[in-house]
Amino acid sequence: MKNQSIVSEFILLGLSQDPKVQKIVFVVFLLVYIATIWSNMLIVVTIVCSPALLGSPMYFFLAFLSFLDACFSSVIVPKTIEDSLLEKKTITFKGCMIQIFAEHFLAGAEVIVLTAMAYDRYVAICKPLHYSSIMNQRLCGTLVGVAWSGGFLHSIIQILFTFQLPFCGANVIDHIMCDLFPLLKLACTDTHIFRLLVFANSGSICIIIFSLLLVSYGTILYSLRTHSSEGRCKALSTCGSHIAVVVLFFIPCIFMYARPPSAFSFDKIVAIFCTMLTPLLNPLIYTLRNEDMKNAIKNVLKRLMMCSGKK
Repeated sequence: MKNQSIVSEFILLGLSQDPKVQKIVFVVFLLVYIATIWSNMLIVVTIVCSPALLGSPMYFFLAFLSFLDACFSSVIVPKTIEDSLLEKKTITFKGCMIQIFAEHFLAGAEVIVLTAMAYDRYVAICKPLHYSSIMNQRLCGTLVGVAWSGGFLHSIIQILFTFQLPFCGANVIDHIMCDLFPLLKLACTDTHIFRLLVFANSGSICIIIFSLLLVSYGTILYSLRTHSSEGRCKALSTCGSHIAVVVLFFIPCIFMYARPPSAFSFDKIVAIFCTMLTPLLNPLIYTLRNEDMKNAIKNVLKRLMMCSGKK
């Protein structure tokens, strides 16, 4: 079945058509995006430049997660910032498909990384004597490969059936970005089966993995009753950060893809939360109560200042 679309571009309505509001959106979004990229890449550079951290599976996965967050934000936010300065916000059909592919590719990889981080904490707390033998470099590398592969598989499934949709005229998307449900509203065909596919490939996966992660962290927290008070505090601090990130990622995901696709006025707000606030908050959550990360960041910043001072 070949795609018979005659639409060559889509019009994005964005957050507002009011020029004053658009200027505010431009400034706020730009500052948030700069902070997101800076904070996430600072974590990546800090871990890569700190052998003691890079050799730890937890920090290895954290560096990968921060890299994914920076990339995920970059898929959506720069276009939104650009659109906030334009009266007519357009995206080509090809650009729309690329945006959908990239966002689901990176989000799919992030789901697997968060799962790997939960498994790492489970082994560290519940099987500490076997931690070094289980969470070795080979397994960590394999899990990263699985994350890339899983993200690609998830995304390619979405994009293949999206390409089958015919768009025969309507091209106005009441959103800040291209995504599956807004596009389904424009297709000039029965999209019931496609909506079920979106739920099966995105919504149900979010619900299942989120439930499994909550159960795994519940098991971890339950096992802490046998640890010392100092060990419990340290484990609770780490697991608390992980749980917060998991909730921030999966709750908006479930809202967007695991509900009937009726129109909600705050869909755009949820999208902003997913693409801007979550990638910004993740570095803060992981570093504010982590002394190892804070000390490593201070050392990296000192080295950068010394290098710039010599110049």
